[in-house]
Amino acid sequence: MSEKRFPRRVYREGTEPDPRFSLANERTFLAWLRTALAMYAGAFALEALSLPEPVAWRFAAAAVFLILGTIAAIQAWIGWAQTERSLRRGEPLPGLAVGGLIVVGVVVAVALVTIGIFV
Repeated sequence: MSEKRFPRRVYREGTEPDPRFSLANERTFLAWLRTALAMYAGAFALEALSLPEPVAWRFAAAAVFLILGTIAAIQAWIGWAQTERSLRRGEPLPGLAVGGLIVVGVVVAVALVTIGIFV
């Protein structure tokens, strides 16, 4: 049965883990996608609102949010696959590589908006 599941490169390895762990992994995948959507929404909101600041600052902050949203969406897929493979192999779970990057990026975007307001 696992040969027919997508992506095969994940499901062809190891044995089937406890379903609770796979479901928790899927919830984490969806949480990363919600984060990506929130970043995209932040970028679009910055462009839709008429904030009293120079366009360059607002555009830079929106660009940071778009980049962060893309990174979060990529993390969702790669993180899900790595974790599922680890569960199937009985190996330790991979660490979170991009969580700190997302936090720093949000701080940078907020700083750009704040600086833009006071310039």
